[in-house]
Amino acid sequence: MNVAIDADGRFSGYASVFGRVDGGGDIVMPGAFRDSLRARGADRVRLLFQHDPKEPIGLWDEIVEDGFGLKVSGRLLDGVPRAASLRALIAQRAIDGLSIGFRAVRATREGRTGTRRLWAVDLWEISIVTFPMMEAARISAASDLAATLGAATKLLRTQ
Repeated sequence: MNVAIDADGRFSGYASVFGRVDGGGDIVMPGAFRDSLRARGADRVRLLFQHDPKEPIGLWDEIVEDGFGLKVSGRLLDGVPRAASLRALIAQRAIDGLSIGFRAVRATREGRTGTRRLWAVDLWEISIVTFPMMEAARISAASDLAATLGAATKLLRTQ
């Protein structure tokens, strides 16, 4: 089994996936994070546990949009008790959810379904969570990430 976190507490995955309905009825559209990331950068997006502002656990090294979604790489910090326990939980695949904290800047709502399309968001934080609103928003082992990117590339080529 590939470990999803290394000895230094580094991990990566997707915090959001484009074009899929999440548990709250939102669909994040490609480009939705562009302006926020340009203005804020990865260093000003907080890495929290369960969206709790009293639980900062690490730093984001990279946050980028690609063709699949919001790809993130971060690290848990030494000396933070919650981070130490999360390192063990992630290594054993007991927790692997990611979730975004944001403010909608530009959104449209589909009348018949009520689905909200997010065209632009102000990204404040990304949390490690037990139950992500977006089922596909997960910390990935290296082999999982390669398989996900391969599947996304194949899907895009068939459209």
